[in-house]
Parts: sequence; C-alpha cells; structure tokens
Amino acid sequence: MTERRDDALQRLVDSVDVSAIDALTCALIAEPSVNPGGTEESTVTVLADACRSAGFAVEVVDAAPGRPNLVATAQVGGDGPGLMLLGHSDVVPAGPGWTADPFVPRRDGDLIIGRGASDMKGGIASAVAAMSALQRAAEFGVALTGPVQLVVTVDEEEHGTGVRQLVARGVDREFAGCIVAEPTRMEVVRGCRGASYFDIEVTGRAAHSGRPSDGVSAIDAAARVIEVIRADQERLAADPDPLLGFGTWNVGTIEGGQGISVVAPSCSLGVDRRLMPGEDVEQIGRDLQAAIRAAGIESDGVTVTVTPTMFLPGFATDGDHPLVTAAADASGGAVGGWTAACDGGFISTALGIPTVVMGPGDINGQAHQPDESVRLSELADAARAYVRAAVALLGEAE
Repeated sequence: MTERRDDALQRLVDSVDVSAIDALTCALIAEPSVNPGGTEESTVTVLADACRSAGFAVEVVDAAPGRPNLVATAQVGGDGPGLMLLGHSDVVPAGPGWTADPFVPRRDGDLIIGRGASDMKGGIASAVAAMSALQRAAEFGVALTGPVQLVVTVDEEEHGTGVRQLVARGVDREFAGCIVAEPTRMEVVRGCRGASYFDIEVTGRAAHSGRPSDGVSAIDAAARVIEVIRADQERLAADPDPLLGFGTWNVGTIEGGQGISVVAPSCSLGVDRRLMPGEDVEQIGRDLQAAIRAAGIESDGVTVTVTPTMFLPGFATDGDHPLVTAAADASGGAVGGWTAACDGGFISTALGIPTVVMGPGDINGQAHQPDESVRLSELADAARAYVRAAVALLGEAE
C-alpha cells in the first residue's frame, strides 16, 4: 500500500464516530432481550432504526413469531463478494449480584455497564459504526469491491433459532468472509469448538425400599452411564488438536427417583458435549448408546435412550486465509482458537463462508456476569479494526 493510500485509510479509520457507538450501545442495553424469554424484538427495533438512519438497506425477518433476525447492508463498493459482520441480539438472564438495574446502562469513566455490554451489544454497535464510516470510503479516496453486511440473529444463547432460519433462507450474495463480533478482547479466533446437548433417559423398575432387590434402580444405572461418559472423556483428552484441544463432556443436570422409600423407576441426565470441527452429533449419540449397551447397563429391566436436543457446529479457518490475515493485521491481536461456541459455526460449515471471531469485550472476564461491562475505548478500537479489515479484504488493488 502506498503512502498516499495509507493516509487515505487512516483518515477513513479516524472518521469512526465514537459518540454514536456510546449512544447505540446504551440504547441496546436499555432494551432487555433476555433469553430464554423470546424478547429480542424491541432490541432489534432500536437497531433497525439506527441502521436505517445510517443509510443502510434493512431487512427484518421473523425467525420465530416475535423473534426477528436483522440484515442491514451498506453498499460501500462494487458488486463483488462482501464482508459479513455477525452478532446476536439476545442476552442471558441478569441473575443475582448486580449493584444496580442491569438494563439501565451506566458509565464509570471509560466503562459502559449493563447486561449485554460485552456479550454483545457493544460489538454490534461497533459494527454499525464501522459500516457507517465505510459508507464514506469513496470520500476519502478508498475504493471497495463489495458491500458490508451486518447480520444479527436471535436465540444464539439457547437453541440457535435465528441462525438456523438464516441458513435455511440462504444469503443473497457471495461473501469473502465473516467476522463474528463476539467478545474476544480483539484477538482473532480462527476456529471454535461447537456445542451439543443430549437428554439421557434411564428407566428402571420401582419397588419398596424395604426389599430393593424386587426393583431395578434407574439412579444406579444412571451412575454407570456417567462412568461410560467419563471413560469417553479420557479417550478424547488423549488426542488433543493443536488449535482447539479436544471435545468435552459435562453432565450438567440430573433428576430422578420417586421418593426416598422407593427404588427409583426413572432418572434423567442433561449432558453437554463440546464438538470438534467435523464431528457429527447424531453419530456421537449412536456411539454413546452403543457404549452403554457394551457396558451391560441395559439389562435386567433397565432401558437407556440418548437423544440429541441441540447443536452448534465447530469450525476452523486456515491460518493463512486472507480473512485471517486481514483481521490479524487490522487488530494487531493474536490468532488462535476458542473453546466457546457461536453462530459462526453455521456460517462456516452450512453457508461455506470463511469465518473468524473478533470482537470487543472479554467473554471470560465479563460475559454472563454481574455488572457486565465493556470499555468504550475498546468498542472504538473494534470499529476501527473492522474498517481496516474490510478495506484489506475488499479494497481495490492499485
């Protein structure tokens, strides 16, 4: 890039409106979109109004009744492949421990405090500000070959209803890449593990506890199922992937029994299985069912059913892909993998769009926690990085 082009890009980057990021972040926080609850609509309305005011073409489509996805397009360049910026409008419940109302945004110096500040209403506001700046690219002598599109889905925190609707509907253009604005402290995540949930139902036979041999305890059988899961976890841990580690099991819930004086006729397990790229959820369920049978658990009146109930696929983008290079150069952040899951897995695997995750905020230090916060200065840096990444990926060669 020549000195003249460098100067033009810097002036474009410097044009990012930080006050607009502040205002939109606070406006989005003030509209609770708690999931579960299906309450994203008011947040999407605020976001859609902001995008229309910025001059974007806006489309709002229900993924479920009252739960709209948003697609906002800034036609900043030619008709070539575009750049997708991806976010989600829902937040987790506030929970205990807040020092003030979580849905009344507060400022403490550089910090913006409120549920969703970090995960991920601040990141969405940064994306909007970046697109607003990119719409003026030609004024600064910067030419782009394709548009920039913001996609904001519902229900990311629970079942992925929004991204599944997006995949089923398809996209209206080719994309050179997708940047998910989830909180990574602006490090570039080129691969994520996926996530899946399983319901495991164990059925035994009730009997009086005075003579337990007349029955078959579903709780005892469930304990043996947990041992099968633990053994599979050891197998997975023995062969880690250099980028993403290994798939993990977690038995998150257990419920069973009829009463203290009754041999338990039933027991249910709620199990989380983190996925490596390319793993098939149905096959994992079949393999677990087969291992349970091989362990002799399904005998003497015991039955076990394993049912997958949710999945988000994992993904990995090549480290030398132009999207990874553009994002890393734009942010100056490290490149690595993520043990968390996000909607980017569907964008990568189902839509075939190269994907990275790079956003402001800290998923481990702030997301899903009381007094969740993000620094306005970090939101501004994120918007500027998105501008740089878009120009690197879509900029016309000299």
